[in-house]
Amino acid sequence: MRSDRRTTARVGRREGSVKKCSRPTLKTSAIRILSYHVVAGKVTAADVMKLKSAKTVQGSNVKIGVSGGKVMIDNASVVKADVMASNGVIHVIDTVIMPK
Repeated sequence: MRSDRRTTARVGRREGSVKKCSRPTLKTSAIRILSYHVVAGKVTAADVMKLKSAKTVQGSNVKIGVSGGKVMIDNASVVKADVMASNGVIHVIDTVIMPK
């Protein structure tokens, strides 16, 4: 966690995944991680089930699969799918996924 008078940021939940860093580095890391969670277009759960991977806004691909009856995005389980928003579709996952 990084905190100053104006900013508090936390990335990840895993022990050791949060490092002290300068503000520009923190901003760059946050943008990279957040954009790894976004796929362009309106992608529903039915669309996701047809895919093996998807290109993220960050530029890398996320792996998509089914394990134990759960839809997986990299190492995260989808816990709620098809939350319709004005600018797309949200699929809630149970953990932060990290770009490779």
